[in-house]
Amino acid sequence: MSHPEIVSREQWRAAREELLRKEEAVRRVREILGAERRRLPMVEVDPEYVFEGGDGKATLLDLFEGRTQLVVHHFMFAPEWETGCPCCAAFLDQVGHLAHLRARNTSFAVVSRAPFTRILPFKARMGWAVPWYSSAHGDDGDRGSGRDFNRDFEATVESGGELVERPGLSCFLRDRDRVFHTYSVYDDGLDGLGTTTALLDLTALGRSPAGSEGLRLHDEYDY
Repeated sequence: MSHPEIVSREQWRAAREELLRKEEAVRRVREILGAERRRLPMVEVDPEYVFEGGDGKATLLDLFEGRTQLVVHHFMFAPEWETGCPCCAAFLDQVGHLAHLRARNTSFAVVSRAPFTRILPFKARMGWAVPWYSSAHGDDGDRGSGRDFNRDFEATVESGGELVERPGLSCFLRDRDRVFHTYSVYDDGLDGLGTTTALLDLTALGRSPAGSEGLRLHDEYDY
């Protein structure tokens, strides 16, 4: 790999200011896209999906943990795999402390098709404390079982007669006991995501207009 050209400080400053103008243009486009994302319509989620987690069975509504929004990480971990996907693991490694999301009324959960008995030791090996659920519960023909979840939200797709896993994120909004799907992104669309603000930007309510105001040390939140 070749190194950058060596120039004077004045030449570097001129080149940096030219690049900054382009970066600011990209930032403005990103803000426009974020506003359009928040204006997307939403669709009610009818099936009562059933997952298995650390506390036993849980529904999609349970994954909100009483909060208004939910971000689900579709972690690639097929039932026959011994360990989870390294790329998904690298993504999950960069997700910050969940206290910052939770203080903004947003929960985060991981869902995979692998049985929970296989997820648990892998989660312990990776040292993660995030809520992780298996969608393997239920019969294949039982609409509303956890097994339909990844297919319904296109994180598991059929290709050449086989089921193929896709990394992704799906966002949900809760209105009392009603759950709505607001947004999903897959594959390369996850690049640059993982921070609290980036995840909030995917949700229907977005980040706080106050920006960094209200941020605290993660053990000082009252929620």
